[in-house]
Amino acid sequence: MTKFRSLKILDWFQPLFTWMKIDYKMMRKILEMKLIMDQRRTPTIFQGNQKAKGNQFLKTLGIYALYGLLLVLFVFLDQYMFQMSIIFGLTMFLMMTSLIADFSSVLLDIRDKAIFHTKPLDSRTINAAKMIHIAYYMAFITGAFISIPAIVMLFKQGIVFFLLFLAEVVLLVLLIIAITALVYLVILKFFGSDQLKNLINYVQIILSVAVVIGYQIFIRAFNIVDINISYVFEWWHVLLPPIWFAAPFELILGHNHSFIYIFLSSLALVIPFIALAVYIWLMPSFERNLQKLMDETGEIKRWKFSLTRFWSSLICFDQEEKMFFRFSSIMMSREREFKLKVYPILGMGLIFPFIFIMNTLMSETVDSLADSNTYLNIYFSTIMIGSMVQMLKFSKNDKGGWIFKTIPIKQTKKFYSAALKALLVKLYLPVYLLISVVFLYLFSWNIWLDLLIVFVTAILQTVLAYKLINNEYFPFTKPFESAQQSVNTAMFFLLMFLVGGFVLLHFIALLIPFGKISYLILLLLGTILYWKKVFKMVSKEG
Repeated sequence: MTKFRSLKILDWFQPLFTWMKIDYKMMRKILEMKLIMDQRRTPTIFQGNQKAKGNQFLKTLGIYALYGLLLVLFVFLDQYMFQMSIIFGLTMFLMMTSLIADFSSVLLDIRDKAIFHTKPLDSRTINAAKMIHIAYYMAFITGAFISIPAIVMLFKQGIVFFLLFLAEVVLLVLLIIAITALVYLVILKFFGSDQLKNLINYVQIILSVAVVIGYQIFIRAFNIVDINISYVFEWWHVLLPPIWFAAPFELILGHNHSFIYIFLSSLALVIPFIALAVYIWLMPSFERNLQKLMDETGEIKRWKFSLTRFWSSLICFDQEEKMFFRFSSIMMSREREFKLKVYPILGMGLIFPFIFIMNTLMSETVDSLADSNTYLNIYFSTIMIGSMVQMLKFSKNDKGGWIFKTIPIKQTKKFYSAALKALLVKLYLPVYLLISVVFLYLFSWNIWLDLLIVFVTAILQTVLAYKLINNEYFPFTKPFESAQQSVNTAMFFLLMFLVGGFVLLHFIALLIPFGKISYLILLLLGTILYWKKVFKMVSKEG
């Protein structure tokens, strides 16, 4: 049987577990079996290498170590609050996304209930094994990520800086595990069955997108003048954990003993333990509510699909295409794995145009926006279309794809035509409309023609992505595990350059009299003709 050296380190703390009335020997055995089983699981970051042998998780640590090189750049800064807020922000992002992507299934695992709860095992022992199981992997990921920066810190900033950093990283890991578990606990408490499963999926998506938004918020907590960086406290900084963990460096090493640094430092020290204590206290309730995950999907309300029928009648031109459109729409709505992959991309497309506008507002006023071409930032919302088209291939239930080759489908391309229309209407259109409403408010109604140009451009980009990305399979017929292998990086970069080309053409149209309306007409005609050419009626493909 595989021996894990880390479990020998855990043996040093056996008296502590015994004091906590945990059956240490049984907990250790459970952990050992879980770690052996985990060797067969491929982490999200390494999913493209399905045929590789050995422990895939350990092989990913080298990748995390390379990511850690980003932190080295900030080690040489002198302003502790700015320096350490960035470092802890990046570390928090990596750990949180890893926990969401790979270890939420561990937090929410109910499969072992049928085994462990039929044995004379105390629930406290089972829960402790689950907690340490997650902490085990988080410690390895964090260690790989911070190892190189920590060594640089030791030689550049000294032993006190180095030890303080390591101590705070431990607190940060505890905080992230506890907060994530508590969020799921709240959801488990107040929701059930299918709503719960959807909410968990949405929480994972929201957390992924919120971290990116969080960077844009806390980076603006600092006023940068030339090369001088100054920190000015605002009340909302209390809501930003990276700033909590930066404060002790300013307090201890910067010798700044003002009340605000003492207060922020106390949050970094106390909140992780409070969160962990609350999680442990509520863990029995957490385990009881996990039972809701075993409930099956409830009754489907047919009124939900009325909008889908409306769109299919409006943009699809025969019964076969309408059928494929409705099927694709339902798959996009029900496939939790698909939503977990695609919705964060949508979230990025939604926030990036506003991020660049925020950067513009740092040097200009809101009134000046109406006279500028900053609204062209909306093209950043179209960059993610290629990734969305790529994800149409995949499904968790890919093995059911055999049915498409057994039924008399007249036009296989028509399936993709309908799927792309469903993607545009169901996924891209809501994001586009939301951005457009805000942009009309910021830039005035004079840009309505520009917004129409962007939407037609998005349609053209969708069909271009279909042609450039190898879509020889039926939609939703490949497993998600092969997604990384199917990615054509060169094609995605080409699509990004095409977006830049469309921006350039749009900008040139602004300089020509009647340029916008002429460009819109040409773009619309070109898009219609190209769509018809790509999805030209042909005999059934193999």
